[in-house]
Amino acid sequence: MNRIIAGLAIAIGLAGYFWYDSMNSGGQTPQQQAQAERLLGAANAQTAEADVDTSTVVEMQLGNPDAPVTVIEYASYTCPHCATFHTGNYKQLKADYIDTGKINFIYREVYFDRFGLWASSIARCAGTPEAFFGITDMLYATQSEWARAGGGDPAMIADELRKIGRLAGLDGETLEACLTDADNLRTLVAWYQGNAAEDGIQSTPSFVIDGTTYNNMAYPEMMSLIDEAAGS
Repeated sequence: MNRIIAGLAIAIGLAGYFWYDSMNSGGQTPQQQAQAERLLGAANAQTAEADVDTSTVVEMQLGNPDAPVTVIEYASYTCPHCATFHTGNYKQLKADYIDTGKINFIYREVYFDRFGLWASSIARCAGTPEAFFGITDMLYATQSEWARAGGGDPAMIADELRKIGRLAGLDGETLEACLTDADNLRTLVAWYQGNAAEDGIQSTPSFVIDGTTYNNMAYPEMMSLIDEAAGS
């Protein structure tokens, strides 16, 4: 947990600088400079969870909220193992347990770096859980493309994330508002830190099944744990 939070603090603390530097390197229009300064402010506004009200953050969930078993996934949009889960085992989990109403499935973001935080802000920008999970599917399906754009260039990665947002039906003004909303970004970081500390999250993906935290696992093992928790 300390490794995740420490890495995040460094990444967020430097996020604005690297964004601003990358924007400056090729020359800027006044609009681009203003955008860079907004992102710098948003990144530098990230703080620890203390004194941040996280009650406004919506839990993104699918399935049956009244199901006897709740499965919480902790994952990062920039985590390759998370992408592997979402393009593979998650589809089985959705067909077997989520769509059938056997579980309540909750997805909680983990922020290893600024890119994962940006991706999260765009996914949540869509508003509804259905739209959020639709963008999440797109982010994981194309992770190897957007997360490595320009060899890790922040400006190019942000542009690729904007493209995903536009494909999901978000307009440019909405996307920029979500990417530069310092209060929202700070709240998301505090929300993540609080949840991860409470559930003892050390790596991604991790799963909380019926209140117990587990590391990534094979799908048959996950099925067994869910069935045992459901008493079947």
